[in-house]
Amino acid sequence: MAANGTGVSTPRSPLARIQTQKKGNEMCHDDSGKPVKAQTIDELHSLQKKRSAPTTPLDGVQGAFASLTEEERQRQQLQSISASLASLTGGSGPKVVRGDPAEKPYAVAHVAHHYHHVEAPTISVSDSSLKFTHVLYNLSPAELYEQAIKYEKGSFITSSGALATLSGAKTGRSPRDKRVVIDDTTQDELWWGKGSPNIEMDEHTFMVNRERAVDYLNSLDKVFVNDQFLNWDPQNRIKVRIVSARAYHSLFMHNMCIRPTLEELENFGTPDFTIYNAGQFPCNRYTHYMTSSTSIDLNLARREMVILGTQYAGEMKKGLFGVMHYLMPKRQILSLHSGCNMGKDGDVALFFGLSGTGKTTLSTDHNRYLIGDDEHCWSDNGVSNIEGGCYAKCIDLSGEKEPDIWNAIKFGTVLENVVFDEHLREVDYGDKSVTENTRAAYPIEYIPNAKIPCVGPHPKNVILLACDAFGVLPPVSKLSLAQTMYHFISGYTALVAGTEDGIKEPTATFSACFGAAFIMLHPTKYAAMLAEKMQKHGATGWLVNTGWSGGSYGSGKRIKLPYTRKIIDAIHSGSLLNATYEKTEVFGLEIPTEVEGVPSEILHPENTWTDKQAYKDTLLKLGGLFKKNFETFTNYKIGKDNKLTEEILAAGPNF
Repeated sequence: MAANGTGVSTPRSPLARIQTQKKGNEMCHDDSGKPVKAQTIDELHSLQKKRSAPTTPLDGVQGAFASLTEEERQRQQLQSISASLASLTGGSGPKVVRGDPAEKPYAVAHVAHHYHHVEAPTISVSDSSLKFTHVLYNLSPAELYEQAIKYEKGSFITSSGALATLSGAKTGRSPRDKRVVIDDTTQDELWWGKGSPNIEMDEHTFMVNRERAVDYLNSLDKVFVNDQFLNWDPQNRIKVRIVSARAYHSLFMHNMCIRPTLEELENFGTPDFTIYNAGQFPCNRYTHYMTSSTSIDLNLARREMVILGTQYAGEMKKGLFGVMHYLMPKRQILSLHSGCNMGKDGDVALFFGLSGTGKTTLSTDHNRYLIGDDEHCWSDNGVSNIEGGCYAKCIDLSGEKEPDIWNAIKFGTVLENVVFDEHLREVDYGDKSVTENTRAAYPIEYIPNAKIPCVGPHPKNVILLACDAFGVLPPVSKLSLAQTMYHFISGYTALVAGTEDGIKEPTATFSACFGAAFIMLHPTKYAAMLAEKMQKHGATGWLVNTGWSGGSYGSGKRIKLPYTRKIIDAIHSGSLLNATYEKTEVFGLEIPTEVEGVPSEILHPENTWTDKQAYKDTLLKLGGLFKKNFETFTNYKIGKDNKLTEEILAAGPNF
């Protein structure tokens, strides 16, 4: 009520009525909906998730599991995992169930009801038989993100969507702690002794370490199990099982191995090789053959690998690469530590090179398809990538220098040991506070020009890269088969050591087959297979120097990347085969007199040195280093008459 001038209250004017606009006879918009069916929050959460369905059709009914019900198939799968986790003394594996123990108490009863093979626990063996081991099987990246962030200290989502993790005290491989079981078979087959990466251990010690690793994994509330493949060639792929304690390790291997479809998992069966990664738990240093609390052990007869005392994920990747270096040659398939790409006309090139030679940069070419960046097989079917992902170095990474790697660091990618802003979560790739060996692991399909499936025809060119800091190797040389074998076995590059202290003397580095740390057989066996395949399929060998010209480091200059790219382009196009060639002294290399887009004077190293005597002295010095390194291999005979060994030796420096 309001008062007027006479003091009498009068009624207030009513508010204007709100008009609702209607279109014809339609009802007013109502965005309310029916209430959810759930009566509790737990029921509501259960409605949030739906079951995954197969995404690719099966080609008919096939495999041992084809006629099984889903319940029976999962039961057999769990039995297989239980058998993998069986200890030597226990006789049988633990009682395993699916699912995260954090989602209990309902899940145990649920699983026990559906997987009727799970019997009531007994106490006949030990307290361990009173518990279940929960299996988190082939989880998706999203599920693994949740596990890592909830339970693993040091796991964070970065601004790009990648998962940042820490590998603990070890931020690189531990080659001195890697052992291979020596038995009646491997004693004769593997490369042992001077220069070999294979350090022996006996079967008993392996089983002691295996027991320690398996007991540790069985003591946990949950383990992560990945069943995956190696080698994109379907006729020669290997089934691998990785049992680990960390979501980080499971996501890493999800990215690095080949990811099976749901149908392929249904028919997976028994794995060909199994990794037990108990990296958080150390080995017993008083165990025979142990030299530290870290031990990485391979047993080729049992097809098993045990990891103790290191959480660095690269041990799994490279351990499996070593296994492929053993298994594939038995099938007359050459395993290679190389990059590989393919032109639009189907011409394939292999790139070999140690760190700093430009292997990643030169094999990544937007005009060509990427088959793979690191590990390959060459069979009668052609070339195939061993892996399903890439493991790229991240130190000083930028979008300008490496746009493909930069853009691949997104959701699903694992970032190891990087430093990031606490608030924005932006990674500082130049920060080496944790380690210089920062890494990113991502699926290969994150690279835009990746060829899926990662297979190609027989290679047309085999390119050996060397960063020669001595400055005496030509920018490009065409190699004979014997020269290709010699330089493949040598695996040369030269880097500058100790620049911080003002030391400018180059240091020669040799790594047999451009990956000595991973090969299992004698280097000459891989070299002979390489030569045989190159000869059979008409491939040409090339030695490309991406290092110095006009003098050694400190006086000369590094060969410009655009010149090296022009050389690689000429190799791909085939135009370099038609060039005019001349032979160099000492190394006897065939070098072209001209390459389109490259100054002719730099093609012969001697032309770029002002001090000719210094050039000859340095050339002889490098030749001597090659000869000294090759002494390790001269006592190994190839073939009954040893002619091939002599031919390879003759292809080296001659003075």
